[in-house]
Amino acid sequence: MITSEQHEKLRGWFAGRLPDDLFESLTEVRADREEITVVGRIPEPRLAEGASDAEKEAALQARVQEFRERTREARVEVAREAEHRFRKKVSWGVECGTERALFTHVAAPVMTRLRQPEREVLDTLVAAGVARSRSDALAWCVRLVQRHTDDWLGELRESLEHVQKVRSQGPDTGTPEAPGDEE
Repeated sequence: MITSEQHEKLRGWFAGRLPDDLFESLTEVRADREEITVVGRIPEPRLAEGASDAEKEAALQARVQEFRERTREARVEVAREAEHRFRKKVSWGVECGTERALFTHVAAPVMTRLRQPEREVLDTLVAAGVARSRSDALAWCVRLVQRHTDDWLGELRESLEHVQKVRSQGPDTGTPEAPGDEE
């Protein structure tokens, strides 16, 4: 997890480094241990008044694909610099109208040990066709928890930032003195 200040510096670096005409606006810069995800807003396609939902959806998807192809070289150049500087992979995405699309991004493996009752939950999701595998079922559970606990996770992240800030303000000595060792 990164602190608010680190996040602001990261967002600032991308805001300053991205070509001015790449996005209408930079909407999101997120980072974890493995990856930085950069998402920007691009202009919606102009459609005839009264266009059907199918036409709108097709136009948005085509606009996203056109942007991805047209800007690939510029995005790769920025990503190389960022990956060298921040030691993380960079992934890209766009928002266009109501459409949000992430391009190639990291799917990091996470290992865990589960007891039988927990495995039964995953196996039920697989048997019901909600997920293809235990791995898919676990990812589904994480997304469900994320969707329903954003406020709680936000408070937890703020608390962790406070802990990191307090730790960084600690003494610079390598070993703490034992009580009574003061001179």
